[in-house]
Amino acid sequence: MKKVQLSIYLDPEVFAGLEAYAQRQGKPKSLVAEAAIGSFLSPDDSDRREAAIAKRLDRIVRILERLERNDGITLETVALFIRFWLTSTPALPEQSSPAARAKGAERYDRFVDALGRRLSSGSTVLKEVSIESSEIANAAQVKG
Repeated sequence: MKKVQLSIYLDPEVFAGLEAYAQRQGKPKSLVAEAAIGSFLSPDDSDRREAAIAKRLDRIVRILERLERNDGITLETVALFIRFWLTSTPALPEQSSPAARAKGAERYDRFVDALGRRLSSGSTVLKEVSIESSEIANAAQVKG
């Protein structure tokens, strides 16, 4: 099929961009311009791209919502533990303060070590709670 000739006027910057792109690609300017016009006039391509982007954004939103929920559970768990610990732990007498500080430092070091081991192993309390709650639900279904 014979191609139709078209004469157009371009801004100097657009023409320079066309020329540079065509040179980088090793293609004639007319072929690059034809492809660009074809892409511009093809609604299917932009619709497909928009649908793909929307699908990815929806997936990202679901992941962020799950992360937000997990963060909320984690913060609530820590806050509840701190409140429980503060209300149930009596204050130490003044004379036991150096020994208590030393014992506290030892316990803190053990806590940090245990936390490091758990994080490196991939085991988390949220996974354990999830597993335990699903086992309890399954046991309840079997009994009921």
